[in-house]
Amino acid sequence: MKAVVFETHGSLDNMAYCDAPDPEPGPSEAVIRVRAVALNGFDPMVLRGIPGLKTPMPMIPGADIAGEIVALGAAVDRSAWKVGDRVTVIPNQDHGMVGETLRGGASELFATDARYLLPIPEQVSFVDASCLPVAYGTALRMLETRTRLKPGEKVLILSAAGGVGTCCVQLAKAAGCEVIACASSEARAERLKDIGADHAVDTSRQSYVAEIHRLYGKPRVRGGGGVDVIVNYTGGDTWAECLRALGRQGRLLTCGATAGYDPRTDLRYIWSFELNIVGCNGWTRDDQIELLSRVADGRLKPIKHSELPLARFREAMVDLIERRVFGKAVLAP
Repeated sequence: MKAVVFETHGSLDNMAYCDAPDPEPGPSEAVIRVRAVALNGFDPMVLRGIPGLKTPMPMIPGADIAGEIVALGAAVDRSAWKVGDRVTVIPNQDHGMVGETLRGGASELFATDARYLLPIPEQVSFVDASCLPVAYGTALRMLETRTRLKPGEKVLILSAAGGVGTCCVQLAKAAGCEVIACASSEARAERLKDIGADHAVDTSRQSYVAEIHRLYGKPRVRGGGGVDVIVNYTGGDTWAECLRALGRQGRLLTCGATAGYDPRTDLRYIWSFELNIVGCNGWTRDDQIELLSRVADGRLKPIKHSELPLARFREAMVDLIERRVFGKAVLAP
């Protein structure tokens, strides 16, 4: 098969589109012909090497996989699965994370234990199914399970143009919230309005804190002003900064730290305004099933930045590295 492979950590030059051995199914495994694999922000990070994260070499990136079964191991339940079934993969598995500590699916074929398969509804394309697990699954758990948004709440989403962000915009709007979304250019900010944001902030020329103060007033210790919820998975310099936009008893949500995991903070805001910090780490099988259902009936629409053949993986990776992606970058082997 053809696959995207790297054998040592480092730059994009270490990654190649080349021949790789075809996988053979173990007794409990299925082999999938990959029809779409979506990339995530952690793919360039894994390529560079993440301290403390053991990556098998040679490594194939790509956690979010959709395709059709082409072979089944001897022990796989034939009443549950058959060759030709359209399936997507649950990447956060008991023994590791696909694309991080397990080889991924940026390849023509991919093998996994059949218990990590889900059927793709007839109404959902391979490309749309591939967009859902990591980014959309995390967004769903963060906003609905961990936070339980309420209609009428004001929700500020930082770095909203990526996979998690574009899903958060849609979920918050569907929950009846007023959505303020941030992006690093005017064009991306306008696109966020197109997918449901009530207000969009171009952070290349605007302060989102000042914009929140303009729209809703400065937060006050005894109530009023600011927003109810802030989604911040960037960390870094934005962490302490965003505390100035969060109203009394507001919730600050995090599921990552793309700009730095050890930011400065300001504890005065946390105790003075009785703020709540809410973490989210991944999603569940039921979350992924729910996402497939919402896409099938039109309640949710995966936002795609690009759909490129596997051989053009470099273009998709450069877009990720240079933060040009709006939505999800998908490779279609």
